[in-house]
Amino acid sequence: MNIFCKRAYETATAADGQRFLVDRLWPRGVSREALQATWLKEVAPSTELRLWFDHRAERWEAFQQRYWQELATYPQHLKPLRDALDAGPITLVYGARDTDHNQAIALRGYLLAHPRHSH
Repeated sequence: MNIFCKRAYETATAADGQRFLVDRLWPRGVSREALQATWLKEVAPSTELRLWFDHRAERWEAFQQRYWQELATYPQHLKPLRDALDAGPITLVYGARDTDHNQAIALRGYLLAHPRHSH
């Protein structure tokens, strides 16, 4: 599975495949045209989890665990991502400054660890 993660402020390229914004909030200063992504607000971490995490690296492991629990609770929210993956590469777009500790990285890990056909 080719799942890429890219900041909303980076230029979209053909190699990105289908692009999905996985933030609860629209990234500041980025137009819909420039982003070239489908906004999947519902796959973003809950507002409560996002505020608790606050992009603090020391909370990364706990954040991932809590976020994965949220994702497991609403598997239907992942359907657009899984359908797109069947067609080719996807890019998870996020606004956070931290490129190592953000919801796109955690979501990528979840999708890789829990492929659609793993039952």
